[in-house]
Amino acid sequence: MGRFWIDGSQANEFLNWIHSNDVANMKYGKAKYGLICNEQGGIIDDAIVYRLSETRHLLVANAANADAIHQWLISWQEKRYKNVSITPAAELPGMIAFQGPNALNTLSELLTSSQIAEMRPFSLIVENFQAQDIYVARTGYTGEDGVELMLGNAAAVSLWNTLIDLGVTPCGLGSRDTLRLEMNYALYGMDISKSTNPIEAGLGWITKFNKGDFIGRDALLIEKNKIHRSRISFEMLDRAVPRHNYNIIVDGNVVGKVTSGTQSPSLNKGIGIGYIQIEHSSPGTEIYIEIRSTLKPGVIINPPFYKKGTVNIIY
Repeated sequence: MGRFWIDGSQANEFLNWIHSNDVANMKYGKAKYGLICNEQGGIIDDAIVYRLSETRHLLVANAANADAIHQWLISWQEKRYKNVSITPAAELPGMIAFQGPNALNTLSELLTSSQIAEMRPFSLIVENFQAQDIYVARTGYTGEDGVELMLGNAAAVSLWNTLIDLGVTPCGLGSRDTLRLEMNYALYGMDISKSTNPIEAGLGWITKFNKGDFIGRDALLIEKNKIHRSRISFEMLDRAVPRHNYNIIVDGNVVGKVTSGTQSPSLNKGIGIGYIQIEHSSPGTEIYIEIRSTLKPGVIINPPFYKKGTVNIIY
């Protein structure tokens, strides 16, 4: 991931300008998820802001966008916020997403910490592992409870090996992708991008127009009144797996595209996310997905796909 320290007397004001959510004056040790948009309202990235003190914040963006986000932050610092410094968190190159119903208890015992088990969703504490700081954030992109651990490389390797020795199951990005999709979480570069905006992407709930001005606000206020497509969730009605860029068909016409699709391990069926003309976007609408010139039936549903045992995340 791309991680940046945002410091200075204008850090609150700066981040509230950059970020779609209302991140001004969060309590220390708290975090919020939201979007970084351009002036036209297109989504440059999704990112979490953590507040550590009066003047220090940590912003975490996607790894593939790290350089672009760094330059974007600097450009606005130079234009508007001279009393802000932006520094890559070079001391925290490692990150382990430790997710699952036993994650907090396991980590509490490993670090002999009484704080971890008491953490609320979207909070952050600093612990110690092998004489190195480890930033423990109760966040993640799997839909399951757990934490994301940000730390140095040597500590990351040692902690990883220790967790494996304790019987923790290692998982890669493939499992993360099916987990986030089952929860209807949008993935940057697939479901959201500069060519999508928060309103059509169903992310208006993290776009706080009432907080005051932020990058893209004016364009999005106009866009709110003329949305012509909407992000949907759908499941397949027979044995078929939807994939990125497959056509979505209604009444014989192409009305949208799949942006993410997979075979759900939890539900044992094909599921997907896509964008569709807004007049066809209601849950219960029957659709067809064009898979190798064959039309496979599906239906639009109310997300998430997987509901049992999930955490009620507070944003």
